[in-house]
Amino acid sequence: MKRIRVGVIGFGWMGRAHSRALRRLPTVFPDRGLSPQLVVCADADERARQVAREGFGFERVTADWSEVISSDDVEVVYIAAPNMLHVQLIAAAAAAGKDVFCEKPVGGTPAQTLAALEATKRAGVLSGVGYNYRWAPLVQEARSMVASGELGDITNYRGRFLSMYGSNPLGLLTWRYLVSEGGYGVTSDLLSHAVDLAEYLIGPMTSVVAQTATFITHRPQPSAQASHYVAGGVDDPMGEVTNEDYVGLLSTFANGARGTFESSRSMVGPESQMAFEIHGTRGAVAWNFERMNELQYYRPEDGRHAGYRTILAGDRFAYHGNFVPGSANGIGFEDLVTIEDLEFMDAVAHRRPFHPDFNDALRYVSVQAAILRSAANRQWEEIGSVDVP
Repeated sequence: MKRIRVGVIGFGWMGRAHSRALRRLPTVFPDRGLSPQLVVCADADERARQVAREGFGFERVTADWSEVISSDDVEVVYIAAPNMLHVQLIAAAAAAGKDVFCEKPVGGTPAQTLAALEATKRAGVLSGVGYNYRWAPLVQEARSMVASGELGDITNYRGRFLSMYGSNPLGLLTWRYLVSEGGYGVTSDLLSHAVDLAEYLIGPMTSVVAQTATFITHRPQPSAQASHYVAGGVDDPMGEVTNEDYVGLLSTFANGARGTFESSRSMVGPESQMAFEIHGTRGAVAWNFERMNELQYYRPEDGRHAGYRTILAGDRFAYHGNFVPGSANGIGFEDLVTIEDLEFMDAVAHRRPFHPDFNDALRYVSVQAAILRSAANRQWEEIGSVDVP
């Protein structure tokens, strides 16, 4: 059993999700012959450090992230810190010869994503980015259906990631709502997943026209270490939101398909609607993370009984049977993180390329840069390389 020694920086939601996933890898995928070892966790919050040590079994904890990177017994660094810290942490880890997995969007701006990629290329280390929805077994199945030609020529794609986490006007003004700390808003946070999945499923986009909006312009100021999901009071001091709540766009794909996308963090109703619909000349498929164990499939040749049918997830699809046997026994979000971490750890163990990596992250921010230009000038924009000031 090959042991891979891991350090984690940032022990919020995703830092804990990856830590749980890494701990359970040998139990879920015993045939892969690898076992991550949780060596050291860094977080500014004392309670988070206590949980990391006592609840997750990290050998050491620290308030200083540099101790993770300088530790000789750490081979891989997982970064789940706020966006605007990503580049500093990635550059230091890469310079120390550590392979790096970073939660998306890898920096807070397109230029920072480019800087992160260049740091890992200079050092010759492996990189990975957290576009975990790629790993859903039924998303993998949809991709196979597209690639095999089962859906015919793809004509239309509809992608969206609609969430309510920012819908409460009294939700605190944490780093995620500040361009100086989180970078861009929903175009980095949510739309990145929707666009990455679209290009993973049907290929690259070539041009976009977009609009953005900020619907909740001021929020209560937070106390230290406040959660994104805690509300303030109507009489609390208020501060200005400096990035976007919403983006909507039209797109063209290199294969001739046309796309529509929406992402919002403040829309009331959809709670975690990361979803897509793919329409081809011979059929269509649709998937929604809120019902992640179902794939909707349409075949015109069904004639008088034509209509969307529901394909239920089960152990006949990739990865699913490692978590639960049979059909219609569902898996969940952290199972996708576990699959993602399995593939990244396997790439580390065998020194093979991993995708999605920082090249894939740069691809998304190339699209994002065109979206932001279009939203500013209100016209179609071609997707090109990232311009660095």
